[in-house]
Amino acid sequence: MGYSITSLFRIKPWQRIVLLLFLAYAFRLFFGLLSEFWFEDERQIYLLGLKFYSTGKWPFFGPDVIYTSSQIPGALQALLVGLPFFILPIPEAPYILLNMLSLASLSLLAWYCTKRSPDVPGWFIWSWLLTAPWTLNYSTQVLNSSYVLTGGILFFVAAMESYPLLSKKLIPLGWANVILGFSFFWVFQLHLSWIILVPFLLASAYFQLRGFGKRIFLSIFEFLTGALLSGSLLIPTFIKYGMNMSAGGTSLNVRFNPANLLKFFTVLARFLSLASFEISRFIGADSQARLDFFQKNPWVTPFALFAGLVGIIQPVLMLFLWFYKKKTGEDWRGIKYFSLITFILVYLSFAFSVKGPSSHAFYVVLPVVMVYSFYCWGIFFKKKIWRRLAAIFIICGIIVHACLAISNGPGRSLYKERNIPKLAIEKKDYHLLGERRPFSLY
Repeated sequence: MGYSITSLFRIKPWQRIVLLLFLAYAFRLFFGLLSEFWFEDERQIYLLGLKFYSTGKWPFFGPDVIYTSSQIPGALQALLVGLPFFILPIPEAPYILLNMLSLASLSLLAWYCTKRSPDVPGWFIWSWLLTAPWTLNYSTQVLNSSYVLTGGILFFVAAMESYPLLSKKLIPLGWANVILGFSFFWVFQLHLSWIILVPFLLASAYFQLRGFGKRIFLSIFEFLTGALLSGSLLIPTFIKYGMNMSAGGTSLNVRFNPANLLKFFTVLARFLSLASFEISRFIGADSQARLDFFQKNPWVTPFALFAGLVGIIQPVLMLFLWFYKKKTGEDWRGIKYFSLITFILVYLSFAFSVKGPSSHAFYVVLPVVMVYSFYCWGIFFKKKIWRRLAAIFIICGIIVHACLAISNGPGRSLYKERNIPKLAIEKKDYHLLGERRPFSLY
């Protein structure tokens, strides 16, 4: 026959890339399917899509904001969850699409970071972005924050490419403007963190007006083209409910809250931790829950301790290296100040938030923190020992997450009682899974 076992591994580079991406997708889908499903927030997002599939009624509103009994306008969230049922009427359908979206957007960010941070090996950038706690736990399970990541990555990659001081000319300006419009109204329909994006849009408009003069009219057209692609899903809501009612009461979430200004270091720690191995919050809600996890899975303790220790060191180093004077790249100065401005905007935004500074509330800025972090790590990868430790770190993280998924699966995931959503899909009766919240407009 002329074939040998070793010949199976002699594949072309593009085939190797496809294989690795498939394995990454399989692992992320596996993790998402075994993540929390029955908690009220996850179930309500799932119900949005299931209601659309069951009734066929247009979803004028999306995710609920329980703090003020309000609801975000727009059909995007319900469509993202509900449309997959029309193609594949099984409970796993929304997870399949979500993980395609998150893998594609994270791949874009990985490609972009490899171009911006050549000192960091590509294998680390790709493996870290696809397996980090904040990209696994919040972009693989059906929750509105998970879908925010796709919009956030598109937005900030395009924004950076539209700023003269940060652009690497990796994306044509015209396409960057289209992406800015599309991603802004994507996030607008999923999470109230869209407000953080407004200053970045204004900055992009300012730089384009100052640098290109009359081209600003073309830039506006490009932005509106992208905005129409996703923002058109808001139009039926505005037509039916009018300008006042179409906001779904979300304006109630804007309230002067000076107490949050006292939480500067809390916001800073959580901001930097978006790019770290912050695993404890995902293992359990409190110390007892985390202790129970390790008692049930004692073999994973050394892997979790090593990765967790690195996760504690990461934000400390990221803060320290901001003051690093030695040149780490021609655009290091621009990136570090861009990251600082992003943090300041996040911090100040909580002065007008009805709730405290939770990490998921500014999850949309994760791409900025990740880009900044790779600039920090570049100085370490010059030595072989750090490259080896980085590989061990990635492997430990994957092991911990695999254990976490297997541990959560039986009692918290979709598979705890899969027959319930399965029956709801078959009978096209979302009530079998649960009821939408009493204050919900859809």
